[in-house]
Amino acid sequence: MMPLAPDPRPAPMTRRRALALGLAWSALAGRPARAAPERYLIDTAVSRVDFEADYGRQVIAGTMPVADADIVLDFARPARSRIRVALDVRGARVPFPFAAEAMKGRSVLDAARFPFILFESTAVRAEGTRARLEGRVTIRGVTRPVALDAEFFRQRGTAPGDRSALSIHIRSRVNRSDYGATGFSDLVGDEVRLRIIARIRRAG
Repeated sequence: MMPLAPDPRPAPMTRRRALALGLAWSALAGRPARAAPERYLIDTAVSRVDFEADYGRQVIAGTMPVADADIVLDFARPARSRIRVALDVRGARVPFPFAAEAMKGRSVLDAARFPFILFESTAVRAEGTRARLEGRVTIRGVTRPVALDAEFFRQRGTAPGDRSALSIHIRSRVNRSDYGATGFSDLVGDEVRLRIIARIRRAG
C-alpha cells in the first residue's frame, strides 16, 4: 500500500496553495479484512473552520470551532461513507471584537436563534486523490445543497499506511445571501470561503 502523506502544516487561506496528497482514496482501503465502514471520533479541541470574506479591498478572516461530528468512512466503498459536522456559531472569532458581534448578530448569522451551522453528506465519491462530498448545509435555519472538496492525511507521528488517526481538509464557498445572512452587505462581500480542518481518530 502506498504511504499516506502526513498532514501538512495548515497554510493561511490567502496563500491559496494546494495541499499535496500522497495517496488516492482507493489505496486507503487496505486488506480486504479491513475493508468495511469505520467510525471516527473528532477531536473538537483542535478541529476548526477557517473562513474569509472580502472587506472592501481587504479580506476579513476568522475561525469557528467544530462542536460535534458523526463520521463513518469506508475506503473500499466510498458511497457507504457519511459525514455530519456541526459548527459552533457562538464561538466564532475574528480579529476585531465589533466585527465578531456584528457577524453573530441578528442580520447575519443570528447566533442567538441559530447557534449551529450543520453539514450532512448525502453522497461521497472518490475523485483521484480527493473525495467529493455532496450534501446539505443549514445556516440560519435555511438548508441548501452544497458540494465540498475533501483531502485526507495521516496525522503527524503515525506510520505510513496507518489510518487510525487522520486529518480531513475540506474546502468550499457559500453565498451568505442564500441563507438570509445579508447584514452589512455594503461593507462585506457576499461570498464566504471556508476551510474545515478536522482531526479524527478511529473509534474503538
